[in-house]
Amino acid sequence: MGKSRSGRRRQADAQSVVERVDGGLAELIPDRDRPRARTLVIDGAPQSHVDPDDPAHLSFEYQRRLGHVVDLVAPPGRPLHAVHLGGGAFTLARYLAATRPRSTQQVVERDAALVRLVRRELPLDPNARIRVRSTDAREGLAKVPDGWADLVITDVFSGARTPAHLTSTEFLDDIRRALRPGGVHAANLADGPPLTHLRGQIATAAARFEQLALIADPAVLRGKRFGNAVLVASDAPLPIAELTRRAASDPHPARVEHGRTLLDFTGGAVPVTDVAAVASPAPPTSVFR
Repeated sequence: MGKSRSGRRRQADAQSVVERVDGGLAELIPDRDRPRARTLVIDGAPQSHVDPDDPAHLSFEYQRRLGHVVDLVAPPGRPLHAVHLGGGAFTLARYLAATRPRSTQQVVERDAALVRLVRRELPLDPNARIRVRSTDAREGLAKVPDGWADLVITDVFSGARTPAHLTSTEFLDDIRRALRPGGVHAANLADGPPLTHLRGQIATAAARFEQLALIADPAVLRGKRFGNAVLVASDAPLPIAELTRRAASDPHPARVEHGRTLLDFTGGAVPVTDVAAVASPAPPTSVFR
C-alpha cells in the first residue's frame, strides 16, 4: 500500500483509511471476516485490532495474553481501576470495559493525532468510563493518584521500539506508586536474539516487584525469532497455574516462566536505570512481511 506524502486523509480502497499521525503513517485496514473490525498499522507495523461489534475479541497474540491478565487480576466481573500506558486503538481498554463493566480507566497516548483518528473511525462506547490523555506515558502516569490503580498495562511503542525512559527502575517506581497494594503491572515487550533487552527488563522488574511471570512463545524464549513477551509483576502472588493453562490453550500456545527459572533466564542481567536506559531493539523488516 503506497504512502501518502500530503498527510491528508485518503481512502486506500472502499473501507481502508490512511492518515498521517504524529508517529508516522497510520492505516486502519478492514478485517475480511468481521464487518466493522479494523487493524491499526503505523509505518507498516501492526499495532492493534479492534472489533466494535465484539470488543471482547482479541485478535493479536500478545493482546490475548494481556487479556488473560485482565481476566485473572480480580474475580470475574469485578470493576477495576486501570491505567493503559500506550493507547493504539484502545483495544485492551475496550476489552476491559466489556468484560468488567463499571471499571474506571485512564489511557495515556502521546500521539494526539492518532487519538483523534481512532475516536473518529472507531468511537469508544460513550458509557464506558475511559478517559484518554494525550501526553507522554511517564507524564500521564505521574498524574495518577497514589494507590489508585488495580492494574497498569504498559504497551508503548514508537517506531516499533519501546522508548528508553519506559524501561527503567525509576519508571517502575512510579508504577508502584500508582498501584494499590497487591496491584498488577503487565508490560508488552518485544525482543529477538540474543534477548538482551528482555533479560534486562526481567532483571529491572525483579528489582522492584516480589512476584514475576513471563508469557511468551517458546521460540521467542529460545532466541529463535523476534517476538512479543508479556511480563507480569506484582507484590502479591500471581495466578500462575491459571495463566499457564490459558497460555497453553491459546490458538498460538505460549509458555509461562516464573520463580527461579525466570530469574535464571536473565543470565546475570542487571536492572536498567534512567542513566543507562536504551530503547528496545528495532524488529527485523521480515517480521511484518
